[in-house]
Amino acid sequence: MFIDNVTIHIKAGDGGNGCVAFHREKYVAEGGPSGGDGGNGGNIIFKIDEGTNTLLAFRYKRKFVAENGGDGGTEKFHGKNGEDTVILVPPGTVIRDAETGRIIKDMSDCEPYVAMKGGRGGWGNKHFATPTRQIPRFAKPGLKGQEADVTLELKMLADVGLVGFPNVGKSSLLSVVSSARPKIANYHFTTLAPQLGVVKNGEDGFVIADIPGLIEGAAEGAGLGHDFLRHVDRCRLLIHVVDVSGMEGRDPVDDIKKINAELERYSPALASRPQIFAANKLDACDREAVDLDALEAYIKNELGCELFYISAATRQGVDELMYRTAELLSDLPPLTVYEPEAVPEPEMSDGEREITVNNVNGVYYVEGEWLMQLIDSVNFGDRESVAFFQRILRQSGVIDALTAKGCEDGDTVNIYDVEFDFIG
Repeated sequence: MFIDNVTIHIKAGDGGNGCVAFHREKYVAEGGPSGGDGGNGGNIIFKIDEGTNTLLAFRYKRKFVAENGGDGGTEKFHGKNGEDTVILVPPGTVIRDAETGRIIKDMSDCEPYVAMKGGRGGWGNKHFATPTRQIPRFAKPGLKGQEADVTLELKMLADVGLVGFPNVGKSSLLSVVSSARPKIANYHFTTLAPQLGVVKNGEDGFVIADIPGLIEGAAEGAGLGHDFLRHVDRCRLLIHVVDVSGMEGRDPVDDIKKINAELERYSPALASRPQIFAANKLDACDREAVDLDALEAYIKNELGCELFYISAATRQGVDELMYRTAELLSDLPPLTVYEPEAVPEPEMSDGEREITVNNVNGVYYVEGEWLMQLIDSVNFGDRESVAFFQRILRQSGVIDALTAKGCEDGDTVNIYDVEFDFIG
């Protein structure tokens, strides 16, 4: 089974919590705070697996979670850092944001990519000791690891793409110019998945991809549709294969127009790629049924492209076609690598933290993701910790936001189930 588009959920590990502890040792007075920091959460890392060309490994496993960091310990012991989770993908996989379609990373090079960073471990209470606060009874919790739904879209890394109607001989051509062994049979849609082959050209070479055949109406889902055309998105050159045998009663010129129309409907950029035409099955050509002069005039005069008469079965003209392909590739730009798309910046002023305040039956509910972290870090049984909490609310603008909503002294404020009376 060939799978080239999947959506998965990835989550980096959460940071471990800082520890509240105090040094206790015989004959040692005033040991002081000794709570250690939490460990960092593990990252989600994508890495290229050179031996694969399908996303079949993601057919049943769609959720990847990295290890959480360990909590800090007493005696200033640091919590264990979480293990990274490495996800192996085929070369050419494009990682997109599942919701917006934004390109996050094109895995076309060999460098591992950190897609989601683990949360930082929280500070232990040893960090909060000051000359005036010598017994801090609070610590910071670890931060949450990043998480998201992402789409993995495989776009094969091929220099040349073979396009054309089904059963025109694309697979046969691939089999004689490379070591690839695609299935070959005399019926439509023999090729159900893209096939790659390497064409040797002296010390150099290039990669050629056989794309399952298109038919008219592929944009509406006829035949195999457009699903596999993403694998020629990167191709620098297209070899357009047409059948000139006349055995199926089709007009080669009409076939070319229909295939180019489908390429245009899929992607105008793809349709504008350089093309050379391979008139295949010349050994079986019925000169009375196929007008080769009209075909040559259309390709050379109207399209301004080169035409090669070949027979994949007898290798007639195949070497000349490959030599010319290599020459054209030497003058064309390198394979397309998709640049990451920028994340839109939130419209917030410097230092502002986003919150919402709602008055429900006289109770003012305050919400904001960062407030959840703050609540977890406060020891409400300790006076200094509560004073720290109140100071953060005032500095971050929460008190001002409550006042703007009409909150007055004595009114009840609820922040994630922590209720207190408002004092402006």
